[in-house]
Amino acid sequence: MISSREILEKLFHRAIAAVDPYSSVIKKGQSLLEEYIKGGFTRVFVLSFGKASCPMARAVEEIFGERITAGVIITKYGHSEGYSFSEKFRLYEAGHPVPDNNGLEATRDALKMLTNLTEYDLVIVLISGGGSALFISPVEGITLKDKMETTDILLKAGADIFDLNTVRKKLSRVKGGKLAQLLYPAQIKSFILSDVLGDRLDIIASGPTVKDPTTFEEAVHVLRKYNLFSIVPEDVKRYLLSGIKKRMYESRIQAEEVFKRVENVIIGSNSIALKAALDAAVSLGLDAEIIDNNIHGEARVTGRRLAELTLERKKDKGSDRQLCLISGGETTVTVKGSGKGGRNTELALSFALQIQGHDGIAMLSAGTDGTDGPTDAAGAIVDGKTIERGVSRGLDPFKYLKNNDSYSFLKQTGDLFITGPTGTNVMDIQIIIIE
Repeated sequence: MISSREILEKLFHRAIAAVDPYSSVIKKGQSLLEEYIKGGFTRVFVLSFGKASCPMARAVEEIFGERITAGVIITKYGHSEGYSFSEKFRLYEAGHPVPDNNGLEATRDALKMLTNLTEYDLVIVLISGGGSALFISPVEGITLKDKMETTDILLKAGADIFDLNTVRKKLSRVKGGKLAQLLYPAQIKSFILSDVLGDRLDIIASGPTVKDPTTFEEAVHVLRKYNLFSIVPEDVKRYLLSGIKKRMYESRIQAEEVFKRVENVIIGSNSIALKAALDAAVSLGLDAEIIDNNIHGEARVTGRRLAELTLERKKDKGSDRQLCLISGGETTVTVKGSGKGGRNTELALSFALQIQGHDGIAMLSAGTDGTDGPTDAAGAIVDGKTIERGVSRGLDPFKYLKNNDSYSFLKQTGDLFITGPTGTNVMDIQIIIIE
């Protein structure tokens, strides 16, 4: 009989396959090639950035071949392994979630490639999660160090992606629709792999080819909400406050003629992945349902909530068939300790604490990109004996959780889930099996 862990792994990989960026681009790419031929374009450029940028660029290269004039690919360290491209492409690896100088240099190269464009140029922009950190070009007066510090401060404060990108857009020359302005009058076709709740185009990778509905006032409000305005770099404060006075970029960036030349298409999302996991569970004979497609908030709080729901469903379960509960989204972690972990391992450890001693329950929580925060794990698979395994090794799970050290605890209990980079990125998935 197949074990709960094997079922969880199988369902996770079925979900990942459904949002495979290479296949998703291939499905859309043939019609784009036809548009290129019929549209009378003379050149085609490719700009791909994000954790899934390599497989997405590979698909475009196969479709367009020698028609491609030039391309730049920017991905996270370790996410280009196994990929090679023609001499027309330049491939960069850079820092994520905190940007670094490699990202700055790569973006500078991409913008240099995309100068002096005309209406007869087609620019294919391939966007996936992580793009906000990897495609980086600070506005004048803001240094890379300023952006790195601001990003790090917001992340450690537990800011969600909506708040984080509201601030990042204002500090960038390319985010918040500004890339579209720089590329005008070229025709822009953006294929987007969504890693944002609700698939908000202006938030995914900070919306480089989308009108920005946020304001400088909102960016300042975000920093004040987390009590961070006094500790971000002085030049960041000064720039945001001057932006409120001058309304910098906000009137020009909304120019209708710019965005008439842009088409943004979502080719993959968390909801597609969850549906694939659901279908796979049903095909295995499980009673399955999606219980939440909007998981957010503090990871440890979410873990407790999911555990409480699981225990209730186990108590009320009337069938002999296994029950599969599926959810997805993206939590946050407010870092107060000095340990190692990500939102999925923290959620999983919190879940394990609540279900300890209960047989017949197993849960997977993992990032669809295969990396959970600054670790080599996608997340973890825990069960009713996870805490017992840790305690038997002399570990105190509460101390590990308090120190944001969930990775270290789960590594010692053997509950980490390690996949390596998956090539895609549509937030996180939780799958629960109840015997």
